[in-house]
Formats: sequence, C-alpha cells, structure tokens
Amino acid sequence: MEIKIGVQHTPREIVLESGQSAEEVERAVADALASENQLLSLVDERGRKVLVPSNRIAYVEIGVQAARRVGFGAL
Repeated sequence: MEIKIGVQHTPREIVLESGQSAEEVERAVADALASENQLLSLVDERGRKVLVPSNRIAYVEIGVQAARRVGFGAL
C-alpha cells in the first residue's frame, strides 16, 4: 500500500510502498506520536527502513491495499 508522509517545513512529502496493513501503519503512527521515543519507523517493500521524527510529522496519508500486480512489471 502507498503511504505518504508530510514533513513540516519541507516542500516534498515522503512516499513509500509498504507491505504492512493499514492497521499496522496507523498503530505505528499513533505509538510514535504518543510515546517518548518520538520516532516513526516504517519498512517499505524492499526492506528499507524510513525514520521520521514524530514532532515533524504534518500528516500521514494511508492508501488502499494495492491489488496484486500481473505481468513483467511484477518482478
């Protein structure tokens, strides 16, 4: 699923494709905003980790679960 994270004082947003469910992403964002850790940590489909300081998060947009891709682009 596609996740967009808006960061304060930054003109571009962070966009990543994640295999996590919408509930998992929402829980991670809520935990980051409520905890002392104050660091949002998400993993994309390729295993890369994205870390965002929670005090700089402007918004998080969670897309719908992507349908399975078919064809040569699915590799």
